[in-house]
Amino acid sequence: QVQLVESGGGLVQPGGSLRLSCAVSGTGSIFSINDMGWYRQAPGKERELVATITSGGTTNYADSVKGRFTISRDNAKNTVYLQMNSLKSEDTAVYYCNVALFLTLSPRYKTNYWGQGTQVTVSS
Repeated sequence: QVQLVESGGGLVQPGGSLRLSCAVSGTGSIFSINDMGWYRQAPGKERELVATITSGGTTNYADSVKGRFTISRDNAKNTVYLQMNSLKSEDTAVYYCNVALFLTLSPRYKTNYWGQGTQVTVSS
């Protein structure tokens, strides 16, 4: 089965950095990966988009993280990364990776999978 495993979260001081990883496995020959992205959810708030990256490498960022975060992907490893620099207390949240998959033999059929989330806490 398809599985997304996240890692890299933790507690850092304001101004610090973290690098999140999300590895996708279990796709076999059935699914192929299209777009990948990161979302986050702070306590009492809705889940929000952080960044996305297309299969062609085009990136998109929320205004709140532009210039500080960088999303990237390694297609050979089926992994998406989020490099987070100059972290602020407002970045504290559970971060979730998301991947859009399509059936290799029938690309018009698409679906999405979510990681389990990794906690990022920015505090002094």
